[in-house]
Amino acid sequence: MTVTAENILLIGSILIFISVLAGKTSLRIGVPTLVLFLVVGMLAGSEGIGKIPFNDPGLAQFIGIVALNFILFSGGFETDWGSVRPILWQGITLSVIGVLLTTVTLGLFVWWITDFSIYEGLLLGAIVSSTDAAAVFSILRSKSLALKGHIRPTLEFESGSNDPMAYILTIVFIGLVQNGEKSLWSVLPMFFMQLLLGGGLGYLFGLGSKFVINHIKLDYEGLYPVLSITLMLLTYSVTTAVGGNGFLAVYVSAIYLGNQYLLHKRTIMKMFDGLAWLMQIVLFVILGLLVFPSHIVPVIGIGMLISAFLIFVARPFSVFLTLLPFRLRTRTKLFISWVGLRGAVPIVFATFPLMAGLEKAEMIFNIVFFISLTSVLLQGTTIPIVAKWLHVSLPARVKTVTAADILLSEPINSELAEFTISPESVVAGMKIIDLGFPKNARIAMIKRDNQYIIPDGMTVIHTGDKLIVLAGSKNVLEAVTECLLSDNPVCSDKATTV
Repeated sequence: MTVTAENILLIGSILIFISVLAGKTSLRIGVPTLVLFLVVGMLAGSEGIGKIPFNDPGLAQFIGIVALNFILFSGGFETDWGSVRPILWQGITLSVIGVLLTTVTLGLFVWWITDFSIYEGLLLGAIVSSTDAAAVFSILRSKSLALKGHIRPTLEFESGSNDPMAYILTIVFIGLVQNGEKSLWSVLPMFFMQLLLGGGLGYLFGLGSKFVINHIKLDYEGLYPVLSITLMLLTYSVTTAVGGNGFLAVYVSAIYLGNQYLLHKRTIMKMFDGLAWLMQIVLFVILGLLVFPSHIVPVIGIGMLISAFLIFVARPFSVFLTLLPFRLRTRTKLFISWVGLRGAVPIVFATFPLMAGLEKAEMIFNIVFFISLTSVLLQGTTIPIVAKWLHVSLPARVKTVTAADILLSEPINSELAEFTISPESVVAGMKIIDLGFPKNARIAMIKRDNQYIIPDGMTVIHTGDKLIVLAGSKNVLEAVTECLLSDNPVCSDKATTV
């Protein structure tokens, strides 16, 4: 087949369409969606029925980096800081110390059972040391699994924040494999610079992005998501250019922005949610195209041993040791250990040794692919069952809802809007009951000092409050807007007419 723009668009759209249908099917048969995306890519590849030739690790790596930016930003943007704050140090220790422990434990095991050098074993351990954000976000949310306490925010924060640590360790050990005489201590400055610059610049770019979004005053609402994408890519590229970790910067800036007042925030959030799914599909299909199934077969035996050791030994060991200072029940630690899903991120990181031309790069890639596939298949399919066994899930009738869930949900015959009460507003200091709201309009929530309040009629509105208003129609919402922003805050009778 001659490669043309039309062929690429045709084949790409067909693969994405098949992946979307596969995702719908996966919910019925209980197989994680991401596995089917991989299968679609493998079937379409040069050794599958599609016979599409693709053997370009560099292009796959580039697509992977772009896709991970969208996935991490979407996950961070939807993260409620109120739910993260209680588990912040747990998440950070899992993301840093936990990844390091997993790398060392698994690396030593690989060195012991294979002919890999110590640095090659540690490189393999580093590549698969982080949990996969795409896998964790999609599986926890697609299965609508309600978990007790702070388990879900812990898992999501860990998966979103531990990729930078795995990335740094991967780069470090590639350098050590290439230059075995180099000391491990010599790479420590680069290690800390990546973390400090990544976190610091992420926060600064978050501040700057908030200012730009709220003050640029674009004429079209549809340009705000475009602006957000531009700022996200700028955050990654600038941070990477100065020696920081771009993935960490993107995630930190996204968490900050997701918990601030932004113009057209709901539009931006829904756009990133859709693009994150698109990027997951594209990423897993591309990685499926890149792999040669015939090359996986010879490593199945060693892959099974390494995967089993990672799932049942290295991951639980790192979780239990890392969380030792925190007062968590054993069953909670066991569940966190089990949701150590490996997915697209390790496969993307496995392309780095290929690009570096390491001797065992292809074997490392095939083993990593097998580990990711078995992890998502075994752990991903059994998460609800394990949660029930360990008694960490809530009854089916109970479902925890975050602020992001509210913003992303489709209102039924209703309009949702957010109003910020400025110091000049005459509404400040009034009780809600005194406003005379229309019968089919309600202040659903008030965000005050990073906490959400469920108001009643006697609740007093304060300066700086963010009122989340639910109205029955656009006409009602316009009446509420006029009521809250006018000099006379008491709604007139005509406001109730729709």
